[in-house]
Amino acid sequence: MEFLTVNLPENILREESSGNFGKALRLIDKMLKKNLPELLKNRLLFEKERINRLLIDYPHTLEDAIKIARDKIRGFTEVDFERLLYEGELDYIYVDGQLRFEKRFAENIGFALENYRKQVVVKKEVEQSRRLLNNRLKALLKGGKPKQYKVRARINVFPDYNEISGKTIKVWLPIPKDGFQISNAKVISTSHKNYKISPETSPQKTIYFEDKLKSRKEFYVEFEYEIREWINKVESEKVKEDIPESVEKYLVEKPPHIVFTPYLKHLTGEIIKNEKNPYVKAKLIYDWITLNVSYSYVRPYATYETIPEFVATNLKGDCGFQALLFITMCRIAGIPARWQSGWFINKYLASPHDWALFYINPYGWLPADLSFGGARKQYAKMRNFYFGNLDGFRMVANVELMEPFYPEKKFWRSDPYDNQVGEIETEYENIYYDKFSYSIKIQNFSEVK
Repeated sequence: MEFLTVNLPENILREESSGNFGKALRLIDKMLKKNLPELLKNRLLFEKERINRLLIDYPHTLEDAIKIARDKIRGFTEVDFERLLYEGELDYIYVDGQLRFEKRFAENIGFALENYRKQVVVKKEVEQSRRLLNNRLKALLKGGKPKQYKVRARINVFPDYNEISGKTIKVWLPIPKDGFQISNAKVISTSHKNYKISPETSPQKTIYFEDKLKSRKEFYVEFEYEIREWINKVESEKVKEDIPESVEKYLVEKPPHIVFTPYLKHLTGEIIKNEKNPYVKAKLIYDWITLNVSYSYVRPYATYETIPEFVATNLKGDCGFQALLFITMCRIAGIPARWQSGWFINKYLASPHDWALFYINPYGWLPADLSFGGARKQYAKMRNFYFGNLDGFRMVANVELMEPFYPEKKFWRSDPYDNQVGEIETEYENIYYDKFSYSIKIQNFSEVK
């Protein structure tokens, strides 16, 4: 999606910034009638899609938002809401002169503000999962032997057939990919007898289904895999500066997000100063992000133009945003870095999650989970654990960013960069998140003896 590096015409930007999205769309259509360079044309076509996605992600009126915040935050009042709105702590946009609030703005209050954190209503399974993870981290930090787990899980996708037009529906679902900490991945059962699994070389592992729309079926895949806790011991004095040719491709820019902007280059230089050791440089970058960037839910990734720049200027972002900033800054610093993602999953909970890998000679690829580290900034040992180590509560489906599916998708993906909950299209259009739902079910999570 290189066209996202193209700036929008100022008249379109002006209307968007004023919340006049209808007028912005009319201006885009008017400009598309001209003979345009290919990149600019594609940028404008995608901007129409981006505006529609943006409006879907900001559904709540002012009245609804106040009620949602009171329901999700214990003891929260309308006075609290008005004060946070005045102080710029709430995520909203203007649409035709009216405030519209982002879907998860209330949860972000707890992430951003310490005094509200304990008041946010948290589901029982989330609390159980956090307790399990923190207890496991404590055991590992005390010298506990790394464990290996066997996992069976299932993802179901439920299209809203009343909102979909066409004759054929096509579905791509994520499945575990062998390699790094994952082994013995296999499909156990599926919703459809006929399917295609992407080759082992595919950086984004998927299973593909195709059916007649009139069948109105749900889609699912149940799979199994084994995963080991990824524990490393690096001695910085043994680190080598030379980089194998096989990983040099993880040093370059990959627009629109892994881009070496002047600000990011300056920031990276400010952080690493004159340090030469690649491992120490990576740790300095990790420390800066985990100590200075706060976790925050974000809009769908496709609505952002340069994610690492956003994180570095707003000092907030979700797991993938923080991973992308780390990857970009590592590459600027001459350290190969790449993407890894799928789910965080244990016997209580499964949820989409992203993190990063960085290459250190002679140790090879090492993991870094920026958001899990940053969430534990008050506990230095736990924060440092996630630099070079990783818990075993993961399902890995993706080891690259912005890679094509197998078979290739015809239309723009709902998530052009990653794949954690699946993608759907018909012969006419991409089916966006508002027209399907998904569930992740944990069938078994047990320790391999």
